[in-house]
Amino acid sequence: MVFLFMAKNDVDMKGANSNDHSAIYRNQLLTIGDLEDFKNALFDEIKNLLRETNGHQTKKWLRSSEVRKMLGVSPGTLQNLRINRMLTFSKVGGIVFNKYEDIISLLEKHSNPKTMY
Repeated sequence: MVFLFMAKNDVDMKGANSNDHSAIYRNQLLTIGDLEDFKNALFDEIKNLLRETNGHQTKKWLRSSEVRKMLGVSPGTLQNLRINRMLTFSKVGGIVFNKYEDIISLLEKHSNPKTMY
């Protein structure tokens, strides 16, 4: 089975408009194989995106409650991280936001390498 795709502005060599379907060009044919390839590429891309997020938070900015839950710290400890400039933040209308990337960076910077016993 072969599918035909024609753009509205396609013109055949005789100058006829796209309403005349008598002229079919090789670059306008869409086969089932092409659709299968597209489907597989699309599924692979979706899988890669899901694998990258790995079930973690994907929002760029997090509220303090989300950060506290993520780090498992109290409101006072989170405030101390801000005061000591270990964690940058933005404040909008009384609500404090932290960048997800900054939190991951803080965790990576302070992670201890695994030691063998």
